[in-house]
Parts: sequence; structure tokens; C-alpha cells
Amino acid sequence: MSIDLTKLDNTHRLLFAIPLSPLQGQRFQPTGFPSLGAATFQTADGQGLLVESAQSMANRLEMTVWDEVSQDINSALSSLSHVRVLRHGKFLTDTVLEAHRVNSPYLLEGKDKTFFTALKADLGGLDEGPIDRRKLAEVLLKYDIGALLHGVFLAKKELAGGRLRVARALSAFIEADGVRVAASGGVKNDHVNPSGETKSGFGNVPFARDEFTADRITLYANLDLAQIRGYGLGTDVERLLILLALYKLRALVDGGLRLRTACDLEVVTDDIQATRPTGFALPALGALTDALRPAIDACKTRMSVTEVSFDEELKKGKEDTSERPEDDEDAMEA
Repeated sequence: MSIDLTKLDNTHRLLFAIPLSPLQGQRFQPTGFPSLGAATFQTADGQGLLVESAQSMANRLEMTVWDEVSQDINSALSSLSHVRVLRHGKFLTDTVLEAHRVNSPYLLEGKDKTFFTALKADLGGLDEGPIDRRKLAEVLLKYDIGALLHGVFLAKKELAGGRLRVARALSAFIEADGVRVAASGGVKNDHVNPSGETKSGFGNVPFARDEFTADRITLYANLDLAQIRGYGLGTDVERLLILLALYKLRALVDGGLRLRTACDLEVVTDDIQATRPTGFALPALGALTDALRPAIDACKTRMSVTEVSFDEELKKGKEDTSERPEDDEDAMEA
């Protein structure tokens, strides 16, 4: 089935504002940040709340193409470019899973420099002068198409002095308006020794927790069409990137939005209309899956599935939380 994208030809951004509601009841638990807690803010209409950050939503969008069982890209989307990392011949990780995609240390910091050498050779000529963004985009298309949607920063000085970066073309976040605190809590019970030493994990431990109610909860999504066209990769790749972004968004909202134990949301309507441009509806998942197959095939000679070996022993280090974007029970980093 062909999907008509001509309504997007004369607009720079594709925007959605998708209404959500709690799956059960009215309370929900937002994301939390270290030394901050829930991210509330004031607006002209009252108090707002960040329910899910752009960093976390980027990870959730990326995971829509991943099959946990096979530890690979969904079979329906086979031939999309990505890099698999093997350790002692067994799967270790993938650029789809890595927080910094092709800038992952499992690709660039291992003893086996095959991939690093190939990447540096493909990026040759970018060491001096203005960055050739089309060449950079072509290399990213070859190795990891996800970087063209979710961004990447190749920070190693050996790669053009650490100047190679691409901003997110697809971004999303969830906000709530008209929020009010719903104070709650509980007790961790120790039926054996209720008065035991709590610092060692014994005893009854009461705790408090703030959940929220809201007048409105909205998932905002933004696809930068101007950035995608600015890659200069041609109409076939542009169509593939747009369809892939729409697939990720539709798969995310169709697959359920259980963000945390106490934050299970659902879309209010299946008829998801863009706020810009008006008149464009988010296609159904089946239609997007069908449209992606010929779009992938049209670009498959420019993409590769690469395997990299990382056979070093994994080193343990002190956890650094100084720049962690989120810190709650289900936090993910981008």
C-alpha cells in the first residue's frame, strides 16, 4: 500500500499533539530528576508537568524497531542499517540500543579497530574546513539510519576533531496541564522483624510518594522535515526517513505507553491528526509497515548491517550520575 506524503511537501515541520489519559483511574506518576523530583512549571493556565522527557521518548521511539527475542531489528524492517556488537561471538549490544548510537564505546573504544578505521576512512576529507553534511549523512545512512532521525555526536578527536554531530530530526515529549498533587505512599513490611534495623533492609519502612492528576495529558511529536531534506540524500531516502519516523510514532502509541509502574497511559483516539500541516493523519501501523518495505528496498544498496567484535572484559567503574537526565525506576538515557 502506497502512502501519499505530498501534503508534507510545502512544510518544514510535521507536528502532532496527541491526547492521552491514564489507562485506569486518574492518577499517574511522572518522571523524576535527581535533586529536583517531578519537573513542574507554571504557565498562563496554571501548573504544568513534564511527564516524560525528550531523552526518554527518544529511547522509546528507537525500541519500536527492535525485537527483544531475536535481538535484532524487526524482521518486517530487515535491511535497515545498524551495527551489531558481538563479544566472544555472542550478541552484546547494537547501535539501536546504545545511548549514543555509532559513538558507542563498544564500537570505537575496543581493541579491534576495524570498524573505527572503516568509519574514519568513509569520513575522510572532513578533518578541516566546514563539515560536508551530505557526506556525513551518507556515512550515517550506510552504518546506522537511526542516527539520521535520533541524532548523533561523534565526539572523538580522531574523527574530524570531534565536530561531527547531527541533531534529532524526530523528537517527542509528554506534558500535563492543570496538574494537582495526589499525595500517596505505603509501607515496606517486614513480617518477621517489624522493628529491625532499617538501614540494613530489615523492619517496616513507611514512605511517601507524590503522584498527580491532570486536566490534560499530551504527547507532542515533532519531525523536522527541513533537516531531513537538508541531508541531500535524494527523494528515496527522504521518503524512507519520513515513513520510518511515522512508523516509530505509530508503533509507540499503538504498543502502549506504560512509562512506569504507576504511569500507564493510552491514546484517547486512533484518528491522530497532525496540528501542522492540517489535514495529514498519522497512518495505521499496517499501512506504514507495508509502505516501508519498498522504501527500504529502494535504499538497501546504500545501507549495511555491520558486525563489530568487542572481546575485552567489561570493566566496572564508579557510576556517574552527575549528568543523568532522569533518575526514576524506569529511567532511560539518550
